[in-house]
This record gives sequence, C-alpha cells and structure tokens, in this order.
Amino acid sequence: MGPGKYLKQTMIKYIFFLVSVFLLGISCRKLKEEVSQSVVEKYFENNVINKDFVVTLAKDSTADFTSDYNGYKFVLLKTDFYHGPLRATKGSNVYEGSWASNEDYSKLTIVLPSSPSEFKFLTRDWRFIKKDVPTLKLSPWYNRDPVLLYMTRE
Repeated sequence: MGPGKYLKQTMIKYIFFLVSVFLLGISCRKLKEEVSQSVVEKYFENNVINKDFVVTLAKDSTADFTSDYNGYKFVLLKTDFYHGPLRATKGSNVYEGSWASNEDYSKLTIVLPSSPSEFKFLTRDWRFIKKDVPTLKLSPWYNRDPVLLYMTRE
C-alpha cells in the first residue's frame, strides 16, 4: 500500500470519527433536553393540570383583592401540555376561559371573561415565582410592580 493511499484511508477514518462524535454529541444533548422537558411536563400534569385551585392571595401594591375570590375554584384543563381551557366555578356559576404556558413553564397566561369584574385582575401574563405545590406563586410577566397571585391546590 502506497503512502498516498494510506493517508487517504486514514483521513477518511478521521473524518468519519469526527462526524460520528459530532452527531453523537447533538443526539445526547437533544435526548437530555427531551428527558428534562418530559420531567417538567409530568410535574405540571401531575400537580397542576386538572386540579382545583383557590386564590389564597391576590394583591396589587397595597390593595388586597383576595376576598373577591372567596368561593371560586379554578381548574386548568388539558388540551396539551402547554394550553387548554380554564374553568372557574362559584356555586352553580361556571365561567370558561383559557390558559397557556411556555415550554419551560415559567409563564402562565390566564384569559377569563371580563365579567365578573374580579376576573380582570387574573387575566394577564403571569410568571411563576414559585411552583411548590400546593401553592403556585405568581407575579406579572412584564411588570415588576408588587402584584402577587397565590393559588393553592385544594
């Protein structure tokens, strides 16, 4: 075997090795992201979706609106892991809205009808401060004002 042919075979093996390592690295990273995402999805599904929550704190600066939500139950229903219908009930009254989240569940968008008026406070983009079930602690997504919403699972 001549030196040129040996060098060519060695280069082909080296290039094949580099491409294999590169593809393996991409596959491992993607698998890690998918496993991580599925863990977060399972946590959200097992602890938040289809569970009854009540408002235990609704505060805007110095105004406390918590008592406006006495008797209400809120449930995020599942269309998929990232959005679905939201149902609010108080006694025999049922109000339909929607919820959505981003891929890492750092954001929760709540949309409820404008009536009753207390839903205006809830209808916005929220960011999770803490997701320690039984209490979800939220504040506005874009705003750093002292607005807080705590929802506790029943």
